Amino acid sequence: MKVRDVMHNPVLTLAYDTPYEEAANFLLEKNIKGCPVVNDNGDVIGMISDKDLYRVLFPFYRSFYESPELYTDPEKRESKIEEIRKNPIERFMTREIVSVTPDTAIMSVGAIMLARGINRMPVMDESGKLVGIVTRGDIYKTIIHRHLEKK
Repeated sequence: MKVRDVMHNPVLTLAYDTPYEEAANFLLEKNIKGCPVVNDNGDVIGMISDKDLYRVLFPFYRSFYESPELYTDPEKRESKIEEIRKNPIERFMTREIVSVTPDTAIMSVGAIMLARGINRMPVMDESGKLVGIVTRGDIYKTIIHRHLEKK
């Protein structure tokens, strides 16, 4: 099977300058865990996920290690959301884009996702245009239905 058989289209995207709070609400309202981030020309420049947004709320290991006293008050840490709510998602997005084409085999995509810890990948045509998105769940469900479901 190929990616074209399981990808989602149209693709929900967010602009690079979307504020944190708007992006978080968008993911919740659309019941998705992430999506591509696009520039003004519609080019994919990153990916944003609930994990990226969640990670921002907590200190990086080095910060915690160097100044643990700054992170011992949970209410103060919770107020971190107020500090970042208007920041553009460009600051938090994953910049390394791993994409596939509609003709890529889903088993190859699944292997790439597993090896790189990726949950969703943009699907790009030969010109680099975004034509879909495929998730780890899409691949898993397809494999189960096609090969393991009781008949």
